[in-house]
Amino acid sequence: MNQEPQFALADIRIRVQRDLTDFLAEQTLYLGEIGTELIPAAEAINAFLLDGGKRLRPLFAYCGYVSAGGEDDNAIIRAISSLELLQGCALIHDDLMDASDTRRGKPSIHRLFENIHRNDELSGSAANYGASAAILLGDLALVWADQMLHRSGISDAQLVRVLPIYDEMRVEIMAGQFLDIHEQALATQSVARSLKIARYKSGKYTVERPLHFGASLALPPGEERENFFAMFSEFGLPLGEGFQLRDDLLGVFGDPTLTGKPAGDDLREGKRTVLMAMTQDRASAKQETVIAKYFGDRHLDSEGVGALREVIIETGARDHVEELIEKLALTALDALNREEIPPAAHGLLRDLASIAMGKSV
Repeated sequence: MNQEPQFALADIRIRVQRDLTDFLAEQTLYLGEIGTELIPAAEAINAFLLDGGKRLRPLFAYCGYVSAGGEDDNAIIRAISSLELLQGCALIHDDLMDASDTRRGKPSIHRLFENIHRNDELSGSAANYGASAAILLGDLALVWADQMLHRSGISDAQLVRVLPIYDEMRVEIMAGQFLDIHEQALATQSVARSLKIARYKSGKYTVERPLHFGASLALPPGEERENFFAMFSEFGLPLGEGFQLRDDLLGVFGDPTLTGKPAGDDLREGKRTVLMAMTQDRASAKQETVIAKYFGDRHLDSEGVGALREVIIETGARDHVEELIEKLALTALDALNREEIPPAAHGLLRDLASIAMGKSV
């Protein structure tokens, strides 16, 4: 904790990557012992989990831990690393539900296994094979998250303290995902509903709950822990919502070399985001015709993406979302002005906030 914040975060990220690599190597050996047919599955999930990602959730959990007085411990690093496996489950399933072709510039898991099915000239439907593989590998990542947490080496008391937070986190992820698919099925736009989805689908489990997770590892139940929980909610909820709103902007305007997804992918998928809800709220009759023509078209080309982007900009929705992100960031940072948070931890949290609210993912 004597390091500059950016170097301390880089060090924790390296340690998280090391622990994930070691854990996945053990699990890969075990899968290979079950059957050689599982080797491609093990290789796919290893590449998916280890290649890329900022490790935000373990980093926020670490910040919660040290903010609440926890001392550096390798078992803690292993415990917080388990959150990346939970994230892997969410991403694999999310890509399948969204019918996304890519993730971080590579084929999404279901597309990868579709291609394996075709290349190996297997029997049956390649699409069903890919979808089934994605469901199972996402579930496997969820099981592995549990295993890594339970085998991390933290004390029994720490495990008992953190499990309720971990359980709540998993429930909120699934609830947010269902709200998201339900909103797609409604085929309507509501800023309030989209903000709620942003909070539960991403915001809470990206920032607030990891902070609570870390604080639970450091502190037993009591007033002191509840005070940290309250502070971390005041900081984490607006920051997490801003993180999701930034992701929504990137889904429309992002550079594919940075996002790992084709330009305008969220427009092809018809994602019912806050950005699109604000656009439709402000759209003229002529602009609504453009939205109806292009939004949600799976075969949307660059011309259609450009037309929708123009409408989003002209309605002022893009600028409004940028302003909202800035307000959320300021609200979050203001919550850090507490004497209970040690100066070094304060620096870590500010640096992480900057990363989460950044213009690239």
